[in-house]
Amino acid sequence: MIPNRHRPLVSAVVLTTLLTGCLDSSSDSSSDTSAAAPETTELTILHINDHHSRLDAETTTLTLKNAANATKSVTVDLGGFARVKAAIDTLAGQSRNVLKLHAGDAITGDLYYTLTEGESDAVMMNTVCFDAFTLGNHEFDGGNSKLLKFLDFLGAGSCKTPVLSANVKPVASDPLATRIQPYTIVERGGKKFGIIGVTIKNKTQNASRPDVTTVFDDEITAVQSSINTLKNQGIAKIIVLSHQGYDADKAMAAKLTDVDIIVGGDSHTLLGPDSLKTVGLTPSGSYPTTATNKDGAPVCVVQAWQYSYAVGELRTTFTGDRVESCSGQPRVLIGSSFKEGSVAAASADATAYASQVAAIPALMVTTPSTTATDKLASYKAQKSAIGTQIVGAATADLCLRRVPGAKRDTSRSKLAGCNTDPDVVAHGGNTQQLVAQAFLEQGKSFGGADISIQNGGGVRIDIATGDITLETVYTLLPFKNVLVRLTMTGSEVKSTLEDAVDSVISGTGTGAYPYAAGLRWNVDMNQAKGSRISGLEFKNASGNWVNFDLNATYKVITNDFTAGGGDNYLTLKSITGARYENTFLDYADSFLQYVKANKSLGKPAVADYSTQTYIETP
Repeated sequence: MIPNRHRPLVSAVVLTTLLTGCLDSSSDSSSDTSAAAPETTELTILHINDHHSRLDAETTTLTLKNAANATKSVTVDLGGFARVKAAIDTLAGQSRNVLKLHAGDAITGDLYYTLTEGESDAVMMNTVCFDAFTLGNHEFDGGNSKLLKFLDFLGAGSCKTPVLSANVKPVASDPLATRIQPYTIVERGGKKFGIIGVTIKNKTQNASRPDVTTVFDDEITAVQSSINTLKNQGIAKIIVLSHQGYDADKAMAAKLTDVDIIVGGDSHTLLGPDSLKTVGLTPSGSYPTTATNKDGAPVCVVQAWQYSYAVGELRTTFTGDRVESCSGQPRVLIGSSFKEGSVAAASADATAYASQVAAIPALMVTTPSTTATDKLASYKAQKSAIGTQIVGAATADLCLRRVPGAKRDTSRSKLAGCNTDPDVVAHGGNTQQLVAQAFLEQGKSFGGADISIQNGGGVRIDIATGDITLETVYTLLPFKNVLVRLTMTGSEVKSTLEDAVDSVISGTGTGAYPYAAGLRWNVDMNQAKGSRISGLEFKNASGNWVNFDLNATYKVITNDFTAGGGDNYLTLKSITGARYENTFLDYADSFLQYVKANKSLGKPAVADYSTQTYIETP
């Protein structure tokens, strides 16, 4: 037996080491025939994930050199679903045997979803005609009924995209049960491929709102069961379309037999070459990343960033039923115009910038699709008519950050300087803290409140210096939540904070990290649950910080998601009956009223941050 060997695939951009295997080279001297070489099949997978209703182009800043070789921060258009459509069309036209896949979290996160409840997303997705779509956790943010509404929009087009998740099991009487299938089978190049969907279990159950009757099976068990079913049908080329995060995908690969490719989402991970770092982008690993399955065979693992910013282009070769090689790159979708600040770059500088961009194939200058642009136009007009209304102003960049420190959630902000801002590192997100303050003010105005508590993941964007529009507010807080008032003991409040921090540590997600107004504390992530929160202080009616009384009773404002135990806020879930009061105040509108009342928002005072000190694990 000739041992396995490693063989690089030569391409314009070499992004990974390719694994190949050889057949047994020994021969039978008594035989006049030799075994035929296994057939090879080429397959190109074009994929996106986590577009989150972000259908419009945005901007980003690239670090480039001008005509005089001086380093400049250059603004370019970034993404937009019309560019996704155009890029997929272009790349598909350059390839044969193409699959188009979406790895989940299509909806929630922008005013488009607030206005259309997924219709605009479905219309855009149907311009691409994905061969499969797997459910993400945010598909369940509005419960099963809202998900069904979105899937009805998606199914109204001619594409009839299969909706996949092997581990999501709605009750038989739920109409959703007939809309989700564990896998689909496609044929390319005369060969059959199985595509299996999987949805992150704990995060969806604890950080979204699926109906309580919906069962979420273990991810790996469910996927392996579908693999086995497909093998029994003679289908051995297996692709997993996963919404559970990059690290989880790599770990899953090692626990599965017969898996070849994992196309992922959820963690919003940019993979790609080091050349992206030269322009200021920060990939978290190689594209593709090569893992090894339980059989010892290679598995190609990919993800394509977020928010309609990029299309993944994975090129694979199968020898027989096993993936022999994989290569490719993310295609970060940018416009062709270059600005320095708000001013168009001089002609010579623009030429220099364009040349540098062209030298990095992972940056793809893309003209938006006319077809997609036209289909989006009416929805965009609705959004613009409402969204451009100015409701206030930010006097400084207000940074997004879920967890303080330098270890978790350190690259979420899009604003220059936010991810390394000392106050943000020490205390957490500006926007999260301001949202908590807004909710406390609303609670005080409607029936009274002492404290507010808000989960960090419920707040979705930075707020840049300048005008705050209605769109800003509803993109910051995109979910269909209301404020509730809970009557709680001080001990229950502390237990709630311990629940939230434990959820971050145990892996449910960084979105559980707690923010509060009227209450502050110290955090030591090295301690055991129950001892991580210390130094609790309460801001009394006189505006003074005093020791928090664990035996006193407080009125606590929070959103109905956390009050229902979302993000593992289990202590809050136990507050029921007369101690639970629905204010029926829309949580996004509550922040809107806060902005209007204050007219301008600045960074919170250090003394008002809920996390005063933060000690991270080694």
